[in-house]
Amino acid sequence: MKRVRASVTVPGRAQEAEALWLDEARWASWVDGFGHVVVKDADWPAPGTRLRWASPPRGRGLVEERALEHVPAERLVLAVEDERLNGTQEVHFQPAEDDEVTIVLTLEYSLKERTPPLVDRFFVRRALRDSLRRTVTRFANERLAELS
Repeated sequence: MKRVRASVTVPGRAQEAEALWLDEARWASWVDGFGHVVVKDADWPAPGTRLRWASPPRGRGLVEERALEHVPAERLVLAVEDERLNGTQEVHFQPAEDDEVTIVLTLEYSLKERTPPLVDRFFVRRALRDSLRRTVTRFANERLAELS
């Protein structure tokens, strides 16, 4: 599996950052490519529960996330699948200096269709890394706005 990662440090405690991360009503403002929730199990993100969301047209299509592990205010591990890939997405909430928390978002993925290694390395992986960066950057902006 290939791996991409992005991180950002935001003010506050891990519990506060996680509360925003799990607030699907606000995902449209910071999750790259997010459209709307289609269906969500009542106790999501408890392990074994599922959430499906759709992207806008020409996006990822239908995205399914299945919670694999959730340690509150520490990490959330999801199995993710869309039209093009299968993978595991992890978000870690790491306390930092001066009442801050570092959010580390990682995606390990495999493509459903075989592609030449150079296409994956220079185009797919780059696009996925850029998407994660946009997500954590927008998350930081949303967290800052929440504190204003």
